[in-house]
Amino acid sequence: MKVAVIGTGYVGLTTAVSLAVKGHEVLGIDVDAAKIEQLSNGRSPIYEPGLDQVLLETLGQGKIRFSTNLVEAKEAQVVFVCVGTPETEDGEADLRYLHAALQDIATLHNHSPKERTLVIKSTVPVGTGDQAAVSLRHCKELQVVSNPEFLREGCALEDALNPSRIIVGADSEEAIAVMQTLYSGLSAPWVITTRANAELIKYASNAFLAARISFMNELARLSAVLGTDVTVVSHGMGLDSRIGSQFLRAGVGFGGSCFPKDTIALLKLANQHGVTLSLLEKVREVNASQPVWFFNQLVSKIPDLAGKRIAVLGLAFKPDTDDIREAPALRILAELQAAGAVVTAYDPIAAKAVEALFPDVEYVTTPEAAFAGAHAAVLVTEWQACVKLDWKLIKEQMEQPLLFDGRNAWPHDELKKAGFEYLGVGKS
Repeated sequence: MKVAVIGTGYVGLTTAVSLAVKGHEVLGIDVDAAKIEQLSNGRSPIYEPGLDQVLLETLGQGKIRFSTNLVEAKEAQVVFVCVGTPETEDGEADLRYLHAALQDIATLHNHSPKERTLVIKSTVPVGTGDQAAVSLRHCKELQVVSNPEFLREGCALEDALNPSRIIVGADSEEAIAVMQTLYSGLSAPWVITTRANAELIKYASNAFLAARISFMNELARLSAVLGTDVTVVSHGMGLDSRIGSQFLRAGVGFGGSCFPKDTIALLKLANQHGVTLSLLEKVREVNASQPVWFFNQLVSKIPDLAGKRIAVLGLAFKPDTDDIREAPALRILAELQAAGAVVTAYDPIAAKAVEALFPDVEYVTTPEAAFAGAHAAVLVTEWQACVKLDWKLIKEQMEQPLLFDGRNAWPHDELKKAGFEYLGVGKS
């Protein structure tokens, strides 16, 4: 099929490339001319494992191309909208880019009418798809579908090619048939429902995963007081088939482009309809305080951080991404600097972006260099380069062998035997 994808950010680019891999003819559209030139030359503007290679392959096969001109999409049978919906100052989803894209699509369709399906993949408030269908009702033969994405940063391409489920919100058999043709060959459960249900499935999924994380982080605080090990507790919990093991890891809190903005957007939506989601409010409260709680564990060991050298390992909100949006490391860096600490930081991908926000931090090019002369080291993001280390060498380099494991990823038993003082999150 001939497909156009409006927006070549994280979701849009991954969607475009995955559809090209499946043999569709894909046109990626973006207003950023510099980004389009970069993509046309086979270089991805985002870091995502495997994406650069597949982008080059599909470009070489002629399955994908990029442009700033939506008119070039006049032959497209399916048009995806994958623009950003960031939160506004009051926490609502900002739909300016979505509305602009819909207007452009309406103009294109009216100039080049044909049977066409408009697929909203951006995360939008419940009711947005229905509103779009009403506003575009004058565009004959244009169907509106809600098809939310469930991509995990760090393995987004894999998720796009092997989805856990395909959610399609549509009100016509024709639109459903188009989506089934588009995604033919994918082995995944289908949920065909209304646009509103599809939109809420997306928000509810992210909110529930965020709730699991915050529950484990609260449990970790209790575990730290009781002298129990939250990693053992979570393992025992996860063996229950009713619970499962996913998203039961305690840590320094969630970040990224999805959970923070989607949870606040869902809260705002509920409030607009007179409904209080008190559990979700608590989820956000716990998450906001978790980096500070973790920082206070460091203060309990080093009450006066002024002039102390602290190594921070990992800055992106999770491994295998360069995304620093709402990253817990940012809050921890701010707390360390406010306390007068001398901070040395390492991240294999995200350091440059963080440096623009924290220019006074010393950024190093290897994880080992971060430990040199450190009075303590903090693991915030569990990159493999930050986890698999020569601990004998590290101990020789540190001024004080004090380790704070914000992801419970370091080999604690080994480290304790080697003479390190080790503190994890909720670990005795």
